[in-house]
Amino acid sequence: MSKKVVEVKTLKVGKYVIIDGEASKITNISTSSPGKHGSAKARVEAVGIFDNQKRSFVKPVDSKVDIPIIDKRTAQVIAIMGGDVQLMDLETYETFETPIPDELSEQLVEGVEVEYIEALGQRKLMRTKG
Repeated sequence: MSKKVVEVKTLKVGKYVIIDGEASKITNISTSSPGKHGSAKARVEAVGIFDNQKRSFVKPVDSKVDIPIIDKRTAQVIAIMGGDVQLMDLETYETFETPIPDELSEQLVEGVEVEYIEALGQRKLMRTKG
């Protein structure tokens, strides 16, 4: 699992964070001002990039959180098997299978190049190239 540790105050909308062991894209960040004896808190809301579930957490702004290292790669479609597609990475020539997203189902044909992301041992098709 490739991840880094950063402080909550450095997070920004559109970046990624690990919540409940899932890589999630941040959709909203709100901070509360510190009280007389308290520290400022941040509420981070995010959507999982692999399962599209909403997640959130509230932590002090100086606490540490994990962020995933997202790897964007290019692959070629080798075969389409029902709801799955077999891909070959164009850098490492590794072959693997991944589910086909609904929005890409009619665009995928054998031999076309696609972009996918890999984070925390999971892969997801993002779009077709060209």
